[in-house]
Amino acid sequence: MSDVASEERGELAFAPARVRVVERPDGGRLVTCPTPLAPCEPAVTRWLARWASEAPDRPFLLERDARGALVTATYAEVHARVVAAARGLLALGAGPERPLVLLSGNSIWHAVLSLAAQHVGVPAVPVSVAYSLLSRDHAKLRRIVELVDPAAVFVEDAAPFAPALAAVDLRRATVIAARSIPDGSVPDGAVPDGAVSVDALLARAPGPEVEAAHAAVGPDTIAKILFTSGSTGEPKGVINTHRMLTSNQQQIAQCWPFLEDRPPVLVDWLPWNHTFGGNHNFFMVLRNGGTLLINQGKPVPALVEQTIENLRALPPTLYFDVPRGFDVLLPHLERDDALRERFFSRLGLVFYAGAALPQSLWDRMEAVSLRARSTPIPMVSAWGSTETSPLVTSVHFPIPRAGVIGLPAPGCEIKMVPNGGKLEMRVRGPNVTPGYWRQPALTAAAFDEEGFYKIGDAGRFEDPDAPEKGIVFDGRVTESFKLTTGTWVHVGTLRVEVVAACAPVVQDAVITGHDRDEVGMLVVPSLEGCRDVAGLGPDAPLEALVAHPEVRRRIAEGMASHARAGGSSQRVTRALVLLEPPSIDAGEITDKGYLNQRAMIERRAADVAALYAGEDPRVIEAAR
Repeated sequence: MSDVASEERGELAFAPARVRVVERPDGGRLVTCPTPLAPCEPAVTRWLARWASEAPDRPFLLERDARGALVTATYAEVHARVVAAARGLLALGAGPERPLVLLSGNSIWHAVLSLAAQHVGVPAVPVSVAYSLLSRDHAKLRRIVELVDPAAVFVEDAAPFAPALAAVDLRRATVIAARSIPDGSVPDGAVPDGAVSVDALLARAPGPEVEAAHAAVGPDTIAKILFTSGSTGEPKGVINTHRMLTSNQQQIAQCWPFLEDRPPVLVDWLPWNHTFGGNHNFFMVLRNGGTLLINQGKPVPALVEQTIENLRALPPTLYFDVPRGFDVLLPHLERDDALRERFFSRLGLVFYAGAALPQSLWDRMEAVSLRARSTPIPMVSAWGSTETSPLVTSVHFPIPRAGVIGLPAPGCEIKMVPNGGKLEMRVRGPNVTPGYWRQPALTAAAFDEEGFYKIGDAGRFEDPDAPEKGIVFDGRVTESFKLTTGTWVHVGTLRVEVVAACAPVVQDAVITGHDRDEVGMLVVPSLEGCRDVAGLGPDAPLEALVAHPEVRRRIAEGMASHARAGGSSQRVTRALVLLEPPSIDAGEITDKGYLNQRAMIERRAADVAALYAGEDPRVIEAAR
């Protein structure tokens, strides 16, 4: 047994890095935090009531209106709307078995209605906006609505959602809209009959039903149903109880005690239908009495300017993003002195999650921070999933590089099980889901005989002799495959390394080679990186960018540079750049921008065949 501790040094007050490791007879390990979990609130809206009482005029949520002006909702204002909206939801027949589905993206009204549902024991079900606005057949949306059987469906603006609303069976549900209820502003038939406005919902006569329903809410009450993005198959409705959400925020606060002394200020775009933005970030703000500017910018060149405007308006104290977001933001921080000074003016740390961060982005973020402050900005991460609320491990100590995912938070247990030459990590704790909504077979298959959730990821210690230095993410067990030589290819680690080696022209990659002699990759190009390398303007077509000799040379030399460090299972010998972007409808990409390796390979079978046939001029071979 190992029980070790070391003190964190830095500007923020972190908890000591402490871990207990117990060796198991099968060669695995049980890894836990020796610090016990402190008591937790029984329901998430207790936090809202607290801050509405203690800091009623403090801004809770901000967003930009149609004219671009910032609109603020204080804790007192949100609390009053939540109680009124809860009354309206109950009047519509919502309850524990008849949830509220939210189709539109992050907004103040989305937050109000979600919290209103949770206040009275109604599960809130935020759904990917892409399923409504980007999908052609609305198949996933129809499946979700059929499985959930909602009492009400919310849309911020009914008009753009009209095709999606028409595609699903809403005979048992009432549509709620913040704007564009039929009043002459939208065509007849654009919104189902019986739809109500948010104002009408809040205007219900007061009564005792809200207090009675709220009194019945407890730790085991379902607060949310989050549908996974399909990276491991069709979306599943992950049950999130109040116990999961409140215990996870308590775990975060015990790892990051500075949160209780410095209410966080966030500027965040991450979608609330995902656990990172909707649980980790949103409830971190709410639990600690912070402020959240709802950022409608997205990590794409066409929308990043909205993010820049919001960062100028409200410099964050903590910044959360996924690798794609940093990739788009960094050029602006590097060339805009005023923005850089504003961004780092009160920033305590940068947090990346959702996928391993390429080391090149880590290095650039540290370098640009040193142009605005005397020491590098702390870079931290965590690890978990939708099924774990999401945090299981937390970085609350200095880490030397990307890939370290921290140590178990208080109350979390990680069982490391030998699997295919790696250690598969399984999880148990109060923050782990009890299962999937109305899918008992999936629930039973998700847990092992000891009650540990089988998350499907592998891990190892950064330093086996000093486990307090943290666990390193070692890829997904299900993505690994064997070459014909019988050697394992560990996709998660290899993908991150080769993408970094081919910077800046490769945004992401799909690793190929199952039952073949060599490893290859299908490349999703970075348009900005390709333009910079090729020296072409913003109007240059994608075909010209990826065919440019300098872009092809960067990929070839990147593969060769990476290949020198490992054997055949870690050597990418060939690449093919994709011209068709990954498809959401086909399940190739999730809302946060992660590639579904299996779905990409299945759908791009012709490209994989061309990659190995050796005759397609698009194929790039590693430099020799």
